Amino acid sequence: MKSPDWWLVSGTVLLMSVSTVILYSLNQTPTSDSLRFEKQLAFIVLSLVTLGITSQINYRRILQYAYIGYLVWFLVLIAVLIFGTTVNGTTGWFQLAGISIQPVEFAKIAFILAAARFLADNSFNMEKWGTVARFGAMFGLYFATVLLQPDLGSALILGGIASVMGLATSIRPRQLLLIGGVALLVGVLSFSFYLDDFQKNRLLTFVNPENDPAKSGYNVRQAIISVGSGEWFGRGLGLGPQSQLSFLPERETDFIFAVIGEELGFIGAGTVVLIFAAMIWRLWRLSRELHDDVARYIVIGYVAMLFGQVLINIGMNIGVMPVTGIPLPFISAGGSSLLAMSFGLGITLNALTELKR
Repeated sequence: MKSPDWWLVSGTVLLMSVSTVILYSLNQTPTSDSLRFEKQLAFIVLSLVTLGITSQINYRRILQYAYIGYLVWFLVLIAVLIFGTTVNGTTGWFQLAGISIQPVEFAKIAFILAAARFLADNSFNMEKWGTVARFGAMFGLYFATVLLQPDLGSALILGGIASVMGLATSIRPRQLLLIGGVALLVGVLSFSFYLDDFQKNRLLTFVNPENDPAKSGYNVRQAIISVGSGEWFGRGLGLGPQSQLSFLPERETDFIFAVIGEELGFIGAGTVVLIFAAMIWRLWRLSRELHDDVARYIVIGYVAMLFGQVLINIGMNIGVMPVTGIPLPFISAGGSSLLAMSFGLGITLNALTELKR
């Protein structure tokens, strides 16, 4: 491998190792799906191969097809609304040969690449309202189709990516205020007229956790109990009563951090947080040293996505963020998120090689 950032690679491998250990622990319960664990192992191997290959492909060559990729995944997002499978009220999956594919995870990467190319070509024109409007339309198409699923969590992540990447340009404060006002208006209207009742209940439960502890607040309540019961060193692998006795819902995906807190304690959960923090800080620091605009925007977009997903997932596990179904990168079970994050990191690593040229 030519000039990879081994600190970032090592952090990724450590997170995947934690995922493997925790999922193996959960796989020992009588109600576990052993096939799911085997699939995840296969996805981890495939993701590492994907990471290795994409890190060797010149990012500028990939950027040549960024707009085509944007259009392709936009059409896929529309297709999943028509032909997709509904899980927990969200129509966002394709079922192929027993494997669930969630297109929005790959669409996030496609948006980062297309936005990076657009902003690199127009970074000095972002003070013009026409340029801002075109960037807003690029974001709005993805945002609207994801919200139609409805997948509020992924829509928020896309909004965070677009905002952070936009802030890295010469956009004016008053333009940001107007965009923020429009986003707030869309959020209020979506909550009032579009979001399903279960999504509204999740947001209301976040504001008042004791409002409905047996239903809409049950997941968060069980997650907080799991994290707290781990104390300093945890109950031990396979010995967490909340996770092993299935009191904790979605334990392999949305609430896997609560399992880490219960079985590995504050030390284990804190170590995971420190790994994420180190990776995010390193990506952000290196992005400021890049002189190639398109490489810089790729890294900024990826770090914004990584930070947003870590913040929301860990936040909802400890009760400081609403439950939105966002996976914990490189740890939660699920092939789509793992492959997409690895593909994006590979391109990001290649963009960072610009520092060594």
